[in-house]
Amino acid sequence: MNLRHQIVALAIVPLVIAILTITAFITWQAASLAQSSIDTFERNMLKAKETELLNLTNLARSAIEEVYASADANDEAAKDRVRSILTSLDYGKDGYFFVYDYDGNNVVHPRQTFRPGHNWLDLTDPDGNQVIANLIRKAKEGGGLYQYKWEKPSSGTMADKLSFAMGLDKWQWMLGTGVYLDDVFAQTAAAKADLREKIGHTFLVVAFIAVPAVMVVFATCMLVTLRERRMADGKLKALTQRIIDTQEEERARLARELHDGISQNLVGVRYAIDLAGRKVRNHTDDASGAIDKGVEALNGAIKEVRRLSHDLRPPALDDLGLTAALTALSNHFSERTGIRTVLAADAGKDRLKPEASTALYRVAQEALNNIERHSGAREVQIKLWSARGRMRMTVADNGNGFEENAGGARDGHQGGLGLRNMQERMAHFGGLLMVKSSPDGTVLTAMMPLSANISVEKRTKAA
Repeated sequence: MNLRHQIVALAIVPLVIAILTITAFITWQAASLAQSSIDTFERNMLKAKETELLNLTNLARSAIEEVYASADANDEAAKDRVRSILTSLDYGKDGYFFVYDYDGNNVVHPRQTFRPGHNWLDLTDPDGNQVIANLIRKAKEGGGLYQYKWEKPSSGTMADKLSFAMGLDKWQWMLGTGVYLDDVFAQTAAAKADLREKIGHTFLVVAFIAVPAVMVVFATCMLVTLRERRMADGKLKALTQRIIDTQEEERARLARELHDGISQNLVGVRYAIDLAGRKVRNHTDDASGAIDKGVEALNGAIKEVRRLSHDLRPPALDDLGLTAALTALSNHFSERTGIRTVLAADAGKDRLKPEASTALYRVAQEALNNIERHSGAREVQIKLWSARGRMRMTVADNGNGFEENAGGARDGHQGGLGLRNMQERMAHFGGLLMVKSSPDGTVLTAMMPLSANISVEKRTKAA
């Protein structure tokens, strides 16, 4: 997965997960609260129906109480009067009273006139419940509520019905009345449908908010990605150009060194040899002097080759370590420039990895080159030490200092490339390079992390 995909994934995936989680939680909570409210509403409606049934039953009992109380168990005239009263006591199309004796024979049923005079003890509803037998059982128990399915007179369809049955024990009768619950269930079903509709609206609102938000985040991520890629491409181009510039600068330096140093010395050697050859052919006495001059010029060329080789890759760095290489570098620098150079190195400094030692050496080398070219310093101090296991190096001079512009280059000349090279060398190991300059001089500090050190096991094997 490249950087662009990582940015998009890190930006959008958590947002989508968060939106889905929040939406699911809010929807679940809203549905739970709404369902709880609907259940409470249904219970309250059923309680109201139960209270209504008790009141209606008490009303019917009050209407027949005078006749029932004064009659005996076999008073047929009183029974006929009670039948008449209960038949006339209705309340709407679906509200009526019914009476069965304890054997299951219907005595009163104002809506279904075919039932009186017949036994309905074994009658069952669509759910298989023995309706009349259960109502009689409730009446014998002292009265109670019972829910079943019964034909609704106003519509002729089966519907849930809640009835209250009480006993007229003297006559062995069960008196009851009931209310149909389809209106209650219809209201709760409507409330549940409204709940589903509102949840759907909630999802639409969340989608209306979330989709544009995700698109905005996606567009932002794409813009950031494009910007980062452009910046990365720009940095890559700049780095490539710096590498090319560095190579060209190094080639130009080597060309100057070869032309001004080795080439001149070799030309001198050639002239000396030619002169010595002519003197030998002419039998001149001072031919040996010309040969000595040629040898001296050749020795100079050899020294120049060694110096260039040392600048490119000092053997002391690989053979003797960083301290020896810095010592040779400072001595050669002082000898070549006349600038007093002091090196102070603590014990235990050669614990760095070879690559890290090379980086510090190149930083010191580049710093000395900058001091020679631009500072006008008379003295340089190089210090190498360890702080809590982390290697530190400072290169300080007493020159005229410099000011860094926005690009990190020295004012007044085409600089900055050396500083960037040093910073990149340190950044490769996770280290830091700090430069503090003033009119009194410049102090360059290079700091290596613990990860640049050789592990204890490797140091033990090396020892």
